[in-house]
Amino acid sequence: MTSQRPLPADDFGIYYVLAECTDHYDTCPVNKADENQPHFQGVTGLRNLGNTCYMNAILQCLGSISPLVEYFLSGKYITALQKDCREVATAFAYVMTDMWLGDSECVSPEIFRSALGNLYPAFTKETQQDAQEFLIYVLNELHEALKKYHRRRSYEKGSIPRCCRKVMANESSIITQLFEGQLNYSIMCLKCESCTYKNEVFTVLSLPIPSEYECSLQDCLQWFFQQDTLTWNNQIHCSFCETKQETAVRASISKAPKIIIFHLKRFDILGTMKRKLRTDIHYPLINLDLTPYICPVFRKHPKYNLCAVVNHFGDLDGGHYTAFCKNSVTQAWYSFDDTRVSEIPDTSVQTATAYLLFYSCQPFSIPIKKRKS
Repeated sequence: MTSQRPLPADDFGIYYVLAECTDHYDTCPVNKADENQPHFQGVTGLRNLGNTCYMNAILQCLGSISPLVEYFLSGKYITALQKDCREVATAFAYVMTDMWLGDSECVSPEIFRSALGNLYPAFTKETQQDAQEFLIYVLNELHEALKKYHRRRSYEKGSIPRCCRKVMANESSIITQLFEGQLNYSIMCLKCESCTYKNEVFTVLSLPIPSEYECSLQDCLQWFFQQDTLTWNNQIHCSFCETKQETAVRASISKAPKIIIFHLKRFDILGTMKRKLRTDIHYPLINLDLTPYICPVFRKHPKYNLCAVVNHFGDLDGGHYTAFCKNSVTQAWYSFDDTRVSEIPDTSVQTATAYLLFYSCQPFSIPIKKRKS
């Protein structure tokens, strides 16, 4: 689905100066026209602590996922905390509480940055970081702090095809319950046609972009899940042939997560060449159909609705992140640009700057009602 038209103009626009972060330690903007407007739960800006827009965008997106927020606001996380790694999860709970139960138009995520920075010093430096990498670190640390161990259970081998069986994890957390999915790879030797299977868990699915100009999210998904033939130096050892052979590999989803996160691979590095793909990717706000990619036995939640977006403006070496999030209280979409927050129409959620897409298979309820003072 390519069209021969000029590449999109530089998407940085007015944000170009933000590579140096002119909003350094920004404060909450005062808009007199909005002084009498109600402050809705979860519609709270985050201060930029010096090139921390990547962190703010991720926190806003995670803060829009009601089951996750409810888990922390209700205090359920406290009983699950591991003694040796509770700092990040506790700091995350404080930030979610400020965003959802506080009265301020914006709050500082300094406590969270400090906690994560103790483990990963790169996040304490005033340099731009990749939002997708930051997200993975956050999810991993929250899982490590909140995981519970279980005895490994066996599954019903007779009733489930071998290619679709799920691995029964021996540890789980609110993170695995919401975000963890599983890919199944069928690997067929093209000489003897024997087939083996490999399972791989994921929390973020990185999708290739098949066009420099324009495509759809379904195009990206089809390209990711299409059969791939491994030849020459990529051949895989066949245990039946007892030598390396050309192999056909195809992936499918054997466990679809409740919240599926797509990472659009806009950053391309070829040798010493770096570039950003500015492809205009069309993605649905409702009814994303994953049926073609899910193993038939596990098509429990085949359709998903968009709940949050991380946008990236600029290039690899400098840029700015913002977020679009749907609020479960107002059912409206909001744009979060550090401390600047504004309601936006549904039609503005589709942009050519989308970098991370958060989809949910179920509608969100309000996490917790704000107590009246």
